[in-house]
Amino acid sequence: MLAYIIRRLLLMIPTLLGITLLVFLLLALAPGGIGAGLTASTGQVEGSKLALQQAYLEDRYGLKDPVLVQYGRWLGRISPIKFGVRDQVTPAGEYKSRPRDIDDLPLAAWFPPSADATKARAETNAAIAQSKSVTPVADADREQAQRQYRRLETEYVAARATYKALVKKLGDELIEYAKEKEIRGVRTTQGDCRFDVLARETPDRGAPNWKTIESLAGDVDAAYTRALAAYRPFEAAFAAVPFPEAGVAIIPNVVSVGSPDLGVAFSKGRPASDLIGSALPVTILINLIAFPIIYLVAVPSGVLAAARRGKLFDIVSGGLFVALWSVPVVWAGVLAIGYLANNQFLGWFPVAGLHDSAADAMTFLPSFRDDGTWERGYLLDLLWHVALPVACLVYGGFAILAKQTRAAMLDNYSADYVRTARAKGVDRTTVAVRHVFRNSLLPLITVFVTVFPATLAGSVVIERIFSVPGMGSLLLEAITNRDRELVLANTFMVACVNLFALLLADILYAAADPRVSYE
Repeated sequence: MLAYIIRRLLLMIPTLLGITLLVFLLLALAPGGIGAGLTASTGQVEGSKLALQQAYLEDRYGLKDPVLVQYGRWLGRISPIKFGVRDQVTPAGEYKSRPRDIDDLPLAAWFPPSADATKARAETNAAIAQSKSVTPVADADREQAQRQYRRLETEYVAARATYKALVKKLGDELIEYAKEKEIRGVRTTQGDCRFDVLARETPDRGAPNWKTIESLAGDVDAAYTRALAAYRPFEAAFAAVPFPEAGVAIIPNVVSVGSPDLGVAFSKGRPASDLIGSALPVTILINLIAFPIIYLVAVPSGVLAAARRGKLFDIVSGGLFVALWSVPVVWAGVLAIGYLANNQFLGWFPVAGLHDSAADAMTFLPSFRDDGTWERGYLLDLLWHVALPVACLVYGGFAILAKQTRAAMLDNYSADYVRTARAKGVDRTTVAVRHVFRNSLLPLITVFVTVFPATLAGSVVIERIFSVPGMGSLLLEAITNRDRELVLANTFMVACVNLFALLLADILYAAADPRVSYE
């Protein structure tokens, strides 16, 4: 069994890669690529913060690289096996990577670097080489080193953003120049200038906008020098290890093992792993409550329907479950809120959330206060709040599971071993439970593989309707805010949960039927 589980875990890797690659391609090939929703997700933010986020995405993905290279970079971040210098983890849980070097000056063949720029590049290369031998900061000075790191990071990002903006402006002027000179292939699909195409051409210094281009090239050179000057102390500050290093080093600065880096959700201003760590237990809790209810209702109903085939219970239960299955979840949720939770009608249940606002002050179990009043307690308050979401989540699964149980039972009722048991005088209940039902478990486990992902997907809608802070609400908010980092992180986690459900089903096969062996 252990060897089989290991093989299945290894086979999950290509499946997980296929799922995440498909979603990544959908995001990266959309207009604007991975960083397209940055402004929309952050709203009205200060320029320094927006520049920091843009620099983060450029360093994390290499936005100008091919899509598959971007995916490889993201995959390296979420992989437990890391290569190169280890990341550092801030107290807020954000991963800080080694700062990426400044890109060289564009179109150096037309506009050779100035003496200051050449000197700044040489000093930067020397500083990078020396940073490998920098002594890590002492624990007593760590807090001061962290403050210095953040200050230097802000300065570096601002200088880098200025350089990038001027390069973009220079590229726009060069695109106009290329149109005038009828030079093809200069503009990319994202609207950026391909400097390598122009480098193969001879510049026409008599062009109408050449003075503007030359002036911008000088500004780019100066901004490049300032960016390198800001990069050197920032890179040295990172090399001093102001924050604890992530993971465990196997070969220092070569290979390490650590937890996945799911990125930062800019719409929330928090690491995606923290958001998922808060939302995933909520979704799992709701599904753990819903699944036993589905099985406790559907399986006995299917057994009784098979034992009383063609009779009133079989007809009524089958029709009822199919009718429930036909009711859209969205409509059921809206009706539940409108009638069962609305104080203008029944008002039996709360409208939203998982707990009452005063739940933190409650005892865990129901009890009586000192003044004799009854308090429902934290646990009962939770069950009261999740009653409607769970009810809307379970009713659709009754029909599938009950019908499958009935079909599996009827198939085994006609088997030879059942006729033999009846001929020996075994009573109907023992035949149904110990013989027929036990041999019908494998199809029910197969249904588990179908129902579990469907229930998990259905909870997305339910959580949104009832304002439950689970994975469903988190995913919809990420899509609404165009927070692509959070969308990718959610996709990865939901895919992992579903794949482990498939593995659990295989393990249950062996537990339910001794004839099933994976050795």
